[in-house]
Amino acid sequence: MRAVVVDRFMAPEALRVSEVPRPCPGPGELGLAVRAAGCNFSDLLMLKGEYQVKPPFPFVPGSEVAGVVAALGAGVAGFAVGDRVLARCGTGGFAEEVVVPAAAAVKLPGSMSFEAGAALSTVYPTSYAALVWRAGLAAGETVLVHAAAGGVGLAAVQIARALGARVLATAGGREKCEIARRAGAELVVDSREGDFVERVLEATGGRGADVIYDSVGGETTDRSLKCIAWNGRLLVIGFASGEIPSVKLNRVMLKNVSLVGFHWSAYPEREPARIAECFEGLFALAARGGIEPLVSARHPLERAGEALVALGARETVGKVVLVP
Repeated sequence: MRAVVVDRFMAPEALRVSEVPRPCPGPGELGLAVRAAGCNFSDLLMLKGEYQVKPPFPFVPGSEVAGVVAALGAGVAGFAVGDRVLARCGTGGFAEEVVVPAAAAVKLPGSMSFEAGAALSTVYPTSYAALVWRAGLAAGETVLVHAAAGGVGLAAVQIARALGARVLATAGGREKCEIARRAGAELVVDSREGDFVERVLEATGGRGADVIYDSVGGETTDRSLKCIAWNGRLLVIGFASGEIPSVKLNRVMLKNVSLVGFHWSAYPEREPARIAECFEGLFALAARGGIEPLVSARHPLERAGEALVALGARETVGKVVLVP
């Protein structure tokens, strides 16, 4: 079968498609015919050896897929050959077939496309569980979403809006700002043209945002603490800026701020029973039109490097998927 194979640390431009043996599911695993695979910033970091997970060479990148069950490993219950599913797989997704733990797979509603399923499988659970479980977002509260036209950011805008929150956002460039507005953000500040702090304080009558969704890190985190509300919650989602910030704790103390970390990829090991709960919530929101994954670009496997280059340069909006 065809797959994108990484045999050394490399730049995404060096990625190539190779012929590799088809994987065979072991006990508790599913073999999937991949119909779509989502591209993530973590894939880019893994290529360079900069991600916290460093699989041995050679490996196939790609951590989220949607497809059709082609084979069942021993002991698997609840799935049948032909089922449409989405799944997290750690690695292996940029291929025609992949093996995934059955516990990491979720049946895909018939109304949802494979591309939407691949786009939903990581960024939407990240944003849903962070906002609902960790931040305890309530209807009527104000949320500030950074990088709101990216994968997790756009999901956060849609979910927060669907939950009845008021959404403010930042995004880089006019096109991305417009995408965030269409997703439900009331105010969008172009991060290339001005500081968001004063705009957020002005929009909230000086109070600040109740919840700040920060997937950027660096200076953005420091400035966020200047426009967070009393009893506000700062969600630490990631560090797309490449800089892990040091927080000035006097601001945390003076405003009763909660710094709330979130790591969706740890749930299969730490709290596996909650995964189904998260997807039930997401599918319910999707069924009533509250969320709709935005797939902005579709590429064949041969263009995986091009897709990841664009992702790393922040030239993408919504989700980019590979379609084997």
